[in-house]
Amino acid sequence: MKRMRLLSLQVLVAVVILVLWHLAATTSLFGNPKIMAFFFADPLKVVLRVVQWFADGSIWYHLWITLSESILAFVLGSIGGIVFGFWFARQPLLAAVFDPYVKAANALPRVVLAPIFALWFGLGIWSKVALGVTLVFFIVFFNVYQGVKEVSQPILSNARMLGMNERQLLRHVYMPSALSWMFSSLHTSVGFAVVGAVVGEYLGSAAGLGYLIQQAEGVFDVTSVFAGMFVLMAFVLIVDWLVTLIEKRLLAWRGQ
Repeated sequence: MKRMRLLSLQVLVAVVILVLWHLAATTSLFGNPKIMAFFFADPLKVVLRVVQWFADGSIWYHLWITLSESILAFVLGSIGGIVFGFWFARQPLLAAVFDPYVKAANALPRVVLAPIFALWFGLGIWSKVALGVTLVFFIVFFNVYQGVKEVSQPILSNARMLGMNERQLLRHVYMPSALSWMFSSLHTSVGFAVVGAVVGEYLGSAAGLGYLIQQAEGVFDVTSVFAGMFVLMAFVLIVDWLVTLIEKRLLAWRGQ
């Protein structure tokens, strides 16, 4: 499919959703418009609220706090997941010993950790970063672990026959095998890093987009709630786009 055609279809879907949303909030097509606008806001008012935030500068401080927390959680969680994923995949005994503990930690609902992190690290950014790291780490860890385990055995055997040592195997065999799995997890992890930051801000914070949305919910300001959600979605899409650019650069050897 040509790129322009794909982009046109994507824009068309967004336009249809926005038009239906606007009709629901301003006409009786889907029921009482006042009730619909109260629960779902008006998309035009949402856009105006976002423009107002950026125009008067009130959003920048909150946006910077949430972006800092999300990026730190994404980077630290990804690095930890990659390192431990490779380590466990290359050490079968270590993986077997810690397997039940890793699964138990992954099964623990992360939200229950938020008050504990707030107690340990305070109500600053690091409690939100810690929560985001727990969300990102396991996604990246399991994908990298599986990617290393899925390395082609004939390629591995041939590389060893050619005299490659462990360091060369890691660079030329294991790493390329795990890259596809790793970037697949990184795309998912972007959203989870933001989720960790926003949930942490909900439970205790004095700044951030999560705090802004929580304050708007407290006074039933649905327009500001949806505006905050759209700002968060835009941030996630931008970071995901950057991850895609890096992925294309590192995986250029795969071809199209």
